[in-house]
Amino acid sequence: MRVLVNGLAAAGPMTGIGHYTTQLLRCLHAQADGEEIYAFPNRWLRQARSLWVRLRSRLERSGQPAKTTQANGATSVPQEATSAPRETWHGRTLRALRASGQWLLTRSFQAACRNGFDLYHEPNYIPLPSDLPTVATVHDLSVLLHPEWHPADRVAYFERHFRCGLAQCQHFLAISESARQEIIRTLHLRPDQVTRTYMGIRPGLMPLPEHKVQQALRQLNLPSRYLLYVGTIEPRKNLTTLLRAYRALDGRIRREYPLVLVGNWGWNAGEVARLLESKDNAAEVIHLGYVPEGSLSALYNGARALVYPSLYEGFGLPPVEMLACGGAVLASTAGALVETVGRQAHLIEPLDLDGWQQAMQRVIEDDEWWHTLRRGAVEAAKPFTWEQCAADTLRVYRQLCGRSGG
Repeated sequence: MRVLVNGLAAAGPMTGIGHYTTQLLRCLHAQADGEEIYAFPNRWLRQARSLWVRLRSRLERSGQPAKTTQANGATSVPQEATSAPRETWHGRTLRALRASGQWLLTRSFQAACRNGFDLYHEPNYIPLPSDLPTVATVHDLSVLLHPEWHPADRVAYFERHFRCGLAQCQHFLAISESARQEIIRTLHLRPDQVTRTYMGIRPGLMPLPEHKVQQALRQLNLPSRYLLYVGTIEPRKNLTTLLRAYRALDGRIRREYPLVLVGNWGWNAGEVARLLESKDNAAEVIHLGYVPEGSLSALYNGARALVYPSLYEGFGLPPVEMLACGGAVLASTAGALVETVGRQAHLIEPLDLDGWQQAMQRVIEDDEWWHTLRRGAVEAAKPFTWEQCAADTLRVYRQLCGRSGG
């Protein structure tokens, strides 16, 4: 069995889909028993993709700050972060770049498909045109169900290509049972056409000795006590509710436990940027931006709690990763989060401002409750492994190719 996997999502700054693709390929190669797993494309196309991702990130949002600076612990956001989007120029540039890149990618992919493969796996929603039997991973349906959370060019691309891509696929992978049921219901698929393959926890995310944690925090110029958010800053992540709830905390609590935001600026982040600029948040909200993966475990370990108020999730990696590090999690009730962390985390309705404010205050002041949230956290995260994800994926490959076992 020879399987061609599109590895483009692993190029450029890592998102959830990039981590999924990278870790899945790593474990597929380790578990293949006579199967040949090939990742497309070659090095220069991956480099071109990486450049495109960085450029798109700058173009599609309403003015990203060139750099997030800190003065006396405060976050400084340049004025362009809150300016109105220049949609016409951005849209034209994005469409031209996407069209030329898609043409080049399609031609290169068609050449690769002629090398005797039995199956093609697209890890990022929409498969490239191919005569090969195709399986696609559909992480969630937010672009279809909530287009207001996405830039116009992404929505238009899905409208043009997603349905055609569906028709090409023999099977689909979903990253949670919640996502699987939504995909079956919304896309009118048979249950046997969609298989759940949970995402996993990256290597190195585990409880760490305190001295290593504090050393890493000093290198990042962070205090020893803080609340933590990890994820892209974009509308779906609901940072406006989190920032308003945090601002409602007593000033003493905010000074003792700053809110640390880890993640790049995404599309339409102007409202969050304005809240960060507010004097009410001065010196108490620290936006680190992108953090190297090697520092992430220490950030999870050092946090009093992870706060994750997302409006919608197909899986929700950061809360599961926080549990793997033995930490306390305050998460929303949105999407798959009830399924993945609901038995361990404290769950709050996404837009319940008072609920978020009270939960943050309690997790800071009530040591007994904090210890209760942490007790059993590592065990709760153990079912989510990339090895199991790869094993479940290989089983689908073998079934589609007429092989038994696995």
